[in-house]
Amino acid sequence: MLGEFLGTAILILLGDGVVAGVLLKGSKGENAGWLAITAGWAFAVVAGVFTALACGSPDAHLNPAVTLGFAVISGDFSKVVGYSLAQLAGAFVGAVAVWAHYGPHWARTSDRDFKLGSFCTIPAIRHPISNVASEVIATFVLVLVAAAIFSSRVAASGLAAGLGPYLVGSLVWGIGLSLGGTTGYAINPARDLGPRLAHAVLPIAGKRDSDWSYAPIPAIAPLIGGALAGILARAIGF
Repeated sequence: MLGEFLGTAILILLGDGVVAGVLLKGSKGENAGWLAITAGWAFAVVAGVFTALACGSPDAHLNPAVTLGFAVISGDFSKVVGYSLAQLAGAFVGAVAVWAHYGPHWARTSDRDFKLGSFCTIPAIRHPISNVASEVIATFVLVLVAAAIFSSRVAASGLAAGLGPYLVGSLVWGIGLSLGGTTGYAINPARDLGPRLAHAVLPIAGKRDSDWSYAPIPAIAPLIGGALAGILARAIGF
């Protein structure tokens, strides 16, 4: 639980941190673009996974959709609730740290969507069916490929110890570049909901509403994608 909490906190601190660095006024990373954001999230995943492993989580999921997907594969659902709560709490704390880190930049940024986007996802085009499909597909890829990376068949091929987190980071980078342009690739209910809650309660200068009408999509669709990937991986024999 501690590992999932701290690992997810680091994930969000670095992940939302790069988004804030690109979007907020006066940041040295302002306007660095989508490639910087996707790369920052990839490195955030690597840092979060290693933190979770070192702090006691043998799984380092950092994501309720991943936890659910791997539970479907194994048939053991005992960790789903506990991990998910720890991940959600860690995401909230990580987002609060981002707010504190960028202190004066919030007031200097006039675009309220940029402030919200530094915490949670906003779709490029608001179309619920397409937005759900995007999150389901992207999360399906995340869980299926992650399961493949850590499968017994890949391990038997001689995968070097400690390489897994870097491969997962590369996977997230690829998802961001290839599939992230539609919804901002939440692919993680905790990653979106925890920071959205933080945005709602923090005294952010000039903030807008937290867009709760969209919030169910990045909270639920990734769980569907993760479960579907788990079903396929189990059927294949991962």
